[in-house]
Amino acid sequence: MPSTFRIPRATASGLYAKVMEAYARRTYGQVPDNAYVLWHHRKALRAVLSFESKVARFDALDPHLKSYALLASAGTIGCSWCLDFGYFLAHDEGLDTAKVREVPRWRESAVFTDLERDVMDYAEAMSETPLRVTDDMVAGLVERLGVPAVVELTQMVALENMRSRFNFAAGLESQGFSDVCELPLATVRP
Repeated sequence: MPSTFRIPRATASGLYAKVMEAYARRTYGQVPDNAYVLWHHRKALRAVLSFESKVARFDALDPHLKSYALLASAGTIGCSWCLDFGYFLAHDEGLDTAKVREVPRWRESAVFTDLERDVMDYAEAMSETPLRVTDDMVAGLVERLGVPAVVELTQMVALENMRSRFNFAAGLESQGFSDVCELPLATVRP
């Protein structure tokens, strides 16, 4: 389903646009739709790209746990664009695609460890309104992951909330990123 672009798609032009589009095509195979929405506000675009490049270097949390948390958050919010792109990134990062496929139904699936389940539960708890994060939930994660990893997990889920809510509100839909990894796109919550 193509994006509806509630916020109109901008026509990117100039040298910065050419560099951005070339990088995106080389890295992802196509330019993400959200880049064309953000193009309307170059300061916002540059701020998002700068922040994303910085958080990409975080390394306190296992990358598999991070991916499962981000996908669980995107699914809770209902952002098909984020799930699509998240599947692509998970495939690109070498995650077990059979396991990634199960993230939307992690509660019923037998493929996840207790820690992975707790991480996805935390991601969902942070992504629901009202929030349902508890002291016990955080304490259990701190005990097993350590404080730096829980800080990173919390920041990454908060960032995914920002991404998912922006993309959903902007009318962005699955762009076909996950087609390369042959993962069926999960049905998102309405």
